[in-house]
Amino acid sequence: MIKLCYDVNDYRRQIREVINDGDSVIELGCHTGNTSIVILENDVRLIAIDNSPEAGEEMDKLDLTFINADVRLHDTLSDVFKIIQKCDVLAIDLGGGYHPDTVFKVFYIWSSTFKPKHTIIRNRGLVEFYNSISEVNGDYKSQEGFLDSYKDSGIPPQIKEFDLWTPMPKK
Repeated sequence: MIKLCYDVNDYRRQIREVINDGDSVIELGCHTGNTSIVILENDVRLIAIDNSPEAGEEMDKLDLTFINADVRLHDTLSDVFKIIQKCDVLAIDLGGGYHPDTVFKVFYIWSSTFKPKHTIIRNRGLVEFYNSISEVNGDYKSQEGFLDSYKDSGIPPQIKEFDLWTPMPKK
């Protein structure tokens, strides 16, 4: 299931609704850990990633794996994949209301790699886009936390547009 919201309290409520004890969770955009604390209310394995300078000191206080890195980079994706190859919940909060194109691209590469049962995305631009749709043609609906159209594709190749904001992966 993929859930989309903008309000941070709704985001955290939706996370609480899908997380169960024993789940593996990847949190993209943890900042200083306020949502991480909510996630850790359950007995879960949490890998949290953020590249903000404020994150490190606060995240080190929590019982989780913290990676100070940019989630847009394939190296970051590869580093996390070395730790865990699948997750139950993917939580994405990258700037809240900005850059819906970046948030969608990050969702695409991370969800197609880790195949979560649930993805929760917080982004005002994506919510506005979704709420502005007047007609949808075609019956496409995914029941998992990733899009069925790339269900068995594995780690996605470098997307052409990524050249604008991520280096090519090293061989």
